[in-house]
Amino acid sequence: MKYTESEMERLQRSELLLGHDVMSRMAQTKVILFGVGGVGSWCAEALIRAGIKRLTIVDGDCVSISNCNRQLMATAKTVGMPKVDVMKERLLEINPDAEITAIKAIYSAETADSFNIEDYDYVIDAIDSLKDKAHLILYATEKEGVKLLSSMGAALRIDPTKVTVSEFRDVTGDPLARALRKKFKYMNRWPKRKFRCAYSTELPLENKGETDESCDYKAVINGSMVHITGCFGFVLAGEIIKDLSK
Repeated sequence: MKYTESEMERLQRSELLLGHDVMSRMAQTKVILFGVGGVGSWCAEALIRAGIKRLTIVDGDCVSISNCNRQLMATAKTVGMPKVDVMKERLLEINPDAEITAIKAIYSAETADSFNIEDYDYVIDAIDSLKDKAHLILYATEKEGVKLLSSMGAALRIDPTKVTVSEFRDVTGDPLARALRKKFKYMNRWPKRKFRCAYSTELPLENKGETDESCDYKAVINGSMVHITGCFGFVLAGEIIKDLSK
């Protein structure tokens, strides 16, 4: 897999920084991203703009009006449309030569095998559901040759300077990471390999308002804002770029 001439023109600034060899590796890299929301949407765009050209995006939701404060593809015109379809259209406007696969589905224990994640170089977890997130982490870390990156909790924070990255075992002060460890302990199953996480060291705030939004797979809906969720997405994309640059 190589870049076309038009892609090389678009990616001049990336190649100036990273060099020809890294860009060649990026053109070959396959990424699958689960969850195209406040974190995943920005991660997907960052990857395509950087030079990743083979990307699969997975999400079962449609755009809702409340997504407009933080999700890249959420606008007044796209409300009600499948997130992955809108996101694919936008990504192809950035790079028409990219290979974008949009799958409108929810990752779960029942659907896990259908995604063939062993065919990818990187798996990005931007899932909200604790149960499904835990399963993906366990499932992906069992696959040889696949590198997992995961987003911890981006909600209830307002300080973007606190967003950072480390291995899961070193994540502290994050309620989602704590809940995952508790779930792994209850299941008596643990990730087979190390994986890196985007998270915030800021102590979570409290919701100050009420919401009428309903969601089948979230027990609690927390406040969140784009300057934090976007940072999480960029950090995850950055981890892939850094890894390919080694």
